[in-house]
Amino acid sequence: MDATSRRRVLIDGVVQGVFFRAATRETAERLGLSGWVRNLPDGRVEAVFEGPDEAVEAAVAWCRKGPERAFVESVESVEEPPEGLSGFPVW
Repeated sequence: MDATSRRRVLIDGVVQGVFFRAATRETAERLGLSGWVRNLPDGRVEAVFEGPDEAVEAAVAWCRKGPERAFVESVESVEEPPEGLSGFPVW
């Protein structure tokens, strides 16, 4: 069984108004991850992914491209201690 990991991800570029949050939730749910995603006032999107290492890495990799209408300029990913989140709300 994979170890549980947690990553906080900050995505910069054209990532608001292009369904990035909804697509992030769909991707996370498909991968069996918990966490959340939200828009930041500075135009970035912030997401937290918790779950099996391999699935978390797949979600972070997906963020580097995002949904069809997004243009991702950079992704910052920081490992954090898991908190035992459940669900994946969009804020």
